[in-house]
Amino acid sequence: MDSRQRLQAKFSLIYAIGAVLAVLLLQEYVIGPRMATEEEVPYSQFREDLAAGVIAEVTVEPERILYTVPDSEGATGDEEKTRKAVRIEDEDLVEELVEAGVEFQARTPSKSLLTSLFGWIVPVLPFVLIWWILMKRMGKGGAGGILSVGKSKATEITGEMTGVTFADVGGADQVETELKEIIEFLNHPERFVQVGAKLPKGVLLVGPPGTGKTLLAKATAGEAGVPFFSISGSEFVEMFVGVGASRVRDLFNQAKAKAPDIIFIDEIDAIGQSRSGAVAMRSNDEREQTLNQLLYEMDGFDSNEGVVIMAATNRPEVLDKALLRAGRFDRQIEVPLPTEKGRLQILEIHTRTVAMAPDVDLDRMAQITAGFSGADLAQLVNEAALLAVRRGEQTVTTVDFDLGIERIVAGLQRDMPLDGEVRKMVAYHEGGHAMVSQLLPLTDRVHKVSIIPTSKGALGYTMEMPEEDRHLMSKPALEQRLAVMLGGRAAELAIFQQTSTGASNDLERATDLARRMVTEFGMSEALGPVRYAGPAGSGYLGHQAASRNLSPDIENLIDTEIRRLLDGAESTALELIRTHEAALHEIARVLQEKEVIDGETVARIVTDEPVEEN
Repeated sequence: MDSRQRLQAKFSLIYAIGAVLAVLLLQEYVIGPRMATEEEVPYSQFREDLAAGVIAEVTVEPERILYTVPDSEGATGDEEKTRKAVRIEDEDLVEELVEAGVEFQARTPSKSLLTSLFGWIVPVLPFVLIWWILMKRMGKGGAGGILSVGKSKATEITGEMTGVTFADVGGADQVETELKEIIEFLNHPERFVQVGAKLPKGVLLVGPPGTGKTLLAKATAGEAGVPFFSISGSEFVEMFVGVGASRVRDLFNQAKAKAPDIIFIDEIDAIGQSRSGAVAMRSNDEREQTLNQLLYEMDGFDSNEGVVIMAATNRPEVLDKALLRAGRFDRQIEVPLPTEKGRLQILEIHTRTVAMAPDVDLDRMAQITAGFSGADLAQLVNEAALLAVRRGEQTVTTVDFDLGIERIVAGLQRDMPLDGEVRKMVAYHEGGHAMVSQLLPLTDRVHKVSIIPTSKGALGYTMEMPEEDRHLMSKPALEQRLAVMLGGRAAELAIFQQTSTGASNDLERATDLARRMVTEFGMSEALGPVRYAGPAGSGYLGHQAASRNLSPDIENLIDTEIRRLLDGAESTALELIRTHEAALHEIARVLQEKEVIDGETVARIVTDEPVEEN
C-alpha cells in the first residue's frame, strides 16, 4: 500500500466514524424528540387524573410514571396522549390503581443507543486519543516523531541553493585552491576514475573560530552545484543510547541516495574527542558509539561513490587519532587568520551593500586590524554601520570604523566618567603603557589611549595596532612586549610610589607570556632548549597545554626564570619612564583634559613636539 492509498484509507475511516456519530446525534437530539409525544406534568396532576378516572393505562418506572389520558373531552381511545410525571414514593399508589381499575405495569427504562455508547466510550476515549496521537507521531518520518528520533537532523540544501560561492569568501585563496580539487571531482569524477586516482574521503577544516570554515564548506557545495548536508556534531548525541549511531547511519544513507553531494559536520570535536588519555576518564558511551559508527560509515563506502565528507573544528588537538588516519580525514586544511590582503578582500565583500563616505580607506582598515578573523571584520562593518545610523548619518565614515574597532577590542564605552584621584592615576597608568610602547622599537605602534571606562571592566585602555602581520616573534620582541604590559604598573610606582589593582590584568597577561617563553619557546638559558609545557598542539582557543610531571627543582627553576623575565621587563619600563618623566606628565595631563588621545599625539609628546589644542 503506497502513501496515497494509506491516505485514502485514513480519510475513509474518519468519514465512517463521523457518519456514525452524526446518525446517533440526529437520532438522539432531532428525530427522537420529534417522535416523542410525552407531556411532562407534576405528580399532583397525575393524582388528579387518577382521581378523575380518566387514566386508561399506567407504566411505572424507577424514576417516572407514564400514563395515557384522552386528548380532549369526548375523545375516542385512538385519540390519546401520554403524560409523564416524576415518581414520588407513594405506598398507596398500587392499591388506588387496583381500586380504580387502571391497568398498570412496571418497566425498567431502556437506554438509548447513544447513551449506551457514551457509557463505555467516554471513559476509554482519553486513552484512545493518547494512543492515536503517539502512534501518529511515531509514524512520522520527519523530526518530532518518536520513531524518527534516530533520523538524521542534517539540514539538506540543494546545490546552488546554498547561496554561497567562492566570490563570497575572502582571504582564503590557498584554501580555495585545495577545495577546487573537490569541486572538480564532484563535477567530473570520470577524470579521476580514468587515471585510477581516488579522492580523499574526508576533508577536515581546522582553524581559529570565525575564520570561515563553515562558509568555505557551503561555498564548495555552491560551486559544485551538489546537495549539501549540514549538521553539528552535538546534534548526533541524545540522552537515548544508540540514537547518535542511528543518526549517523541515516545521514550516510541519505547522502548515498543523492550522490554526488557533500556531508558537512560542524564542530566535529563534540563526537570525535580522543578515547585515550585524560579524555577517556570522562568517556561517554553514547558519544563513543556515535564515533565508532562514524568511523565504520567512512570505511564502508568508496570515495568514488561521489560522497565527500567535510568537517570543521577549532580543537584539532583533541580529536581521536582514528579519525585522522589515512582513509578517513586524511586531508587536513588549515584555515588561518586572514593576512592583510585577505582582510582587505573580506572588508570589500562586507561593504558591498554599505554606503561609505569618501574618506573611508579600506587599505588602512585592513592594515590596522591585524589579528581580526573574518567574523570580526564582518562585525566591524556592521558596528560601523550601526554607529552611523545612531549619529543620524547617511554614510559610514572613518570615525565609525575607528569606533567600531574600539568596541570590538576594548568593549562598549560606559557613561561613567572618572573623577579626582582615580582619574589621575588611570591617566598615568595608561600613559605609562603608551609611552613605553612608543619608545621601544620592536613593539606595536600606539593607536589610541583612553581613560573612559568600558563594558569589559577596564577603567581605561591603550590600543596598539601592528603595522604588519607577524608570524614569528623573537625573544627581544617578547621581552619588549612584557615591558609594555608592565608600563602602567611602572608609571604608578614612579609617580605615586605605590601600585593599584588596575595592574591585575597586566600582571596576568605578562605572567602568562613569560611562562610560555620559559616552558614552550625555550627562551631560558637556565632551562635550555627543552619544552616543559606538555605535547604541542594547535590550541586555537587559547588553552594552555597541560604541564608535564616535573620535579620540584625544575618547577622552582621555572618560577625563578619567570620572575627574572618580569623583573627585567619592569626595570626596563621604570628606566624609560624616569628618563622621560616630563613626557609622561604631559601625556597624563592631556588625557585628563581630553579623555582620549591618538597615537600621533603620543608620538609628538614623546618627541618634544607641541601638542595642538582643540
